[in-house]
Amino acid sequence: MVEGTSAAPEFHSHRFRSAEHQQRFEAIKGWSFHRERCVQLRDDEYTDFQEEIARRHWTSLITPMAKFDPDIVLEFYANAWPTEEGVWDMRSWVRGQWIPYDADALSQFLGDPLVLEEGQECEFSQRRNRADGFDEEAIAQLLCTPGQDFAQTAAGRRVRIMRTSMTTLTQMWMTLLLSNVLPSDHNSDLPLLKCQLVYAILTRMNVHVAQLITDAIYLFGGMPPTRHPLDPNKSNRALGFPTLITGLCQPFRVPVTPSKVILPSITRAFIEKYCTPRQVQGDAPQAADAPPLPYQADPAGSLGMERYLQHLVRQQTANHRE
Repeated sequence: MVEGTSAAPEFHSHRFRSAEHQQRFEAIKGWSFHRERCVQLRDDEYTDFQEEIARRHWTSLITPMAKFDPDIVLEFYANAWPTEEGVWDMRSWVRGQWIPYDADALSQFLGDPLVLEEGQECEFSQRRNRADGFDEEAIAQLLCTPGQDFAQTAAGRRVRIMRTSMTTLTQMWMTLLLSNVLPSDHNSDLPLLKCQLVYAILTRMNVHVAQLITDAIYLFGGMPPTRHPLDPNKSNRALGFPTLITGLCQPFRVPVTPSKVILPSITRAFIEKYCTPRQVQGDAPQAADAPPLPYQADPAGSLGMERYLQHLVRQQTANHRE
């Protein structure tokens, strides 16, 4: 060693991109996962829901693997951690292989559900970029049961729709989106951005779902650790898309050992139990495993998912104009 120099920190180079990424793995290895769901319905059950999935070519989205490999998912997210602010790498390093997760790679993995020209935005993004945006009255009329509306702030700003105010179809889409597209364990209400997404789906706007997932993976990859409010020795963070990431790694010959199961499927019995409108004063069961999940903060809320995705939309628009 030359005098006056210091050796680079040692790390497991087959598993990690750098010593920093290995440290990131140690920081997140206790995190949990937002697990996906399958949709399992007979052809004659909830046909409007199934027909829209088929029309959008989202079959791969609703049929994730039954299990995922937690170690592979943790390594993926550790190596996807952005070490430089503002750097969009959109790939990760898993067991000696580069794994891309940009929108093109995810679209291909999902069977290319939406083909856009270079620089073209989907109708959902186009609408969000317009000055007039979305009509909140129209959203409430379509997503809510008769007589229900958004929950509002004291100043009268619409912020979210409570689950008890939603139609069955809205709750079905909410359940799918919060598992497989914009993961969150917080399912008692739907914030405005996600209400706009459900509205776009129900009104047949095309949606670049691969781009939404790419942006969400990037967000999960950069989440700072936080302590659990009830147990300081635990973390209340969770990582999304575990089966999708396990599946992404397989074509690159990454050895995977799926061992953790996903959430219960969306079936007719599930919909009748969890997605049927109820009285606002009643006790609406949560669409999750029984017994109820322990407390877990919603990363979409605590990190400002809505503001973050709004920033992404503005950034993408600026890039297209360059």
